[in-house]
Amino acid sequence: MKRYSLLWKVFKEREFNYSEAIEALEGDKVVSIALSELRQFGWLEAKLDPKDARKRLYRLKPPEQAVGEMQNE
Repeated sequence: MKRYSLLWKVFKEREFNYSEAIEALEGDKVVSIALSELRQFGWLEAKLDPKDARKRLYRLKPPEQAVGEMQNE
């Protein structure tokens, strides 16, 4: 939740890439694990970068939507 909050402060609903996430999380050593967990929990969406298929673009779900979806589980 702490990492989600930090990312939300910086990006809100704007797309971001891995290197931007590292900057936002101030060099946190487990950025890839954090992004993976956020995606598994449904708080983060990922898609391939149209400019470079080896990279991904991420977008956070708004807190209201993510919490609302938790109620439906």
